[in-house]
Amino acid sequence: MKLNKVFGLGLILSAVLLTGCAGKTYDRSACSNQIDAAWKELNFAEAEGFAGTVSYSKALALLTAAKTQQQFERFASCKQKAKRARFYIAESRAGR
Repeated sequence: MKLNKVFGLGLILSAVLLTGCAGKTYDRSACSNQIDAAWKELNFAEAEGFAGTVSYSKALALLTAAKTQQQFERFASCKQKAKRARFYIAESRAGR
């Protein structure tokens, strides 16, 4: 009887852990895609004026932080930082 309880508890714990891994895989690819897109956009961006240069610098700092988060497997944070970097890249192009 005790063995069945331990087995059942182990099965439930395994299911919970595997669910967490599935979310990490999604965020892993989303993080990578966002970083790749942001670097491509940054390569083509030309900052307009001082405000554009500030936005460009913010984007570069956010991309560096996103890459660091990716290395530490903090994929949700990585994805968020890369999205914010893409926003600042667009602002840089607009001179804001």
